[in-house]
Amino acid sequence: SFGVIADIQYADAEDGYDFGGFRRRYYRQSLNLLRDAVEAWAAERPPLAFVLQLGDSIDGLNARSGEAEGALEQVLAALGRLPVPVHHAWGNHEFYNFSRARLVRSGLNSHPARDMADPPAGDCQAYDFSPAAQFRIVVLDAYDLSILGREPDNPRYRESLQLLREKNPNDNLNSPTGLKEPQFVEFNGGFSQAQLDWFNEVLKFSDENQEKVVVMGHLPIHPDASDRVCLAWNYEDALSVIHSHQCVVCFLAGHLHDGGYCLDSHGVHHLTLEGVIETPPESNAFGTIYVYEDKMILKGRGRISDRVMHF
Repeated sequence: SFGVIADIQYADAEDGYDFGGFRRRYYRQSLNLLRDAVEAWAAERPPLAFVLQLGDSIDGLNARSGEAEGALEQVLAALGRLPVPVHHAWGNHEFYNFSRARLVRSGLNSHPARDMADPPAGDCQAYDFSPAAQFRIVVLDAYDLSILGREPDNPRYRESLQLLREKNPNDNLNSPTGLKEPQFVEFNGGFSQAQLDWFNEVLKFSDENQEKVVVMGHLPIHPDASDRVCLAWNYEDALSVIHSHQCVVCFLAGHLHDGGYCLDSHGVHHLTLEGVIETPPESNAFGTIYVYEDKMILKGRGRISDRVMHF
């Protein structure tokens, strides 16, 4: 079994609203909800094997108030009370606060010693690990293509900016107004070809070894488990890698605070978790997933529903 949580977005700030001005965000309270989740996970028997934190652990507000380091320390201290490893995806809010180079040196870098396939080239943070026989987790880096977190003279930054400008002619690159492909906004990102090639090799290995694979990344990759704006830029490329193999049973994402779910045409479950940041203080948003030979059972808390995912 393992824990799942997304979009904590902690900041020591008064409640506010999303960029549309409609959705309440409980910045300070999110840390208390995280602590409650940690307490519940720590009490699980048998104990969990690990926890997946699906990105946006602290809010971009921290960058403006100069509180990024302190906020991250608080979140990592809460998660540090768990007696098991925590694996982190990096989201847009991590990059509002820190450069990619700084994140590599932070407690959010959960990249383990290599388990199998060579990691993707460059500073990509994708990795895989096998917590149990015939079961593998793949952590994707959904901001490998992105203009967030890198210096403008970085080749990957230039490549990403060119792609973004081709797809999004708006002055405000965070605006999807009028776009044919509305996911091409600055607060999203995508997967480089090097990462997709690496991902394909990992799944090939898992096919050959009859493994079941769960994939996680900050951004959803299926339109039926997301709104059209919150998808990874080249979500179709990631989907086509998954669909060319038999082994993937589930894709876990955050980013869309409302959450989402679909079972796709290839039998892959796409679960987008509700965000802690928009969860009222009397509720919560986390879950525990129990893995069986032929299914996974999600026991959700608060806004996250229970779910049985057969494979």
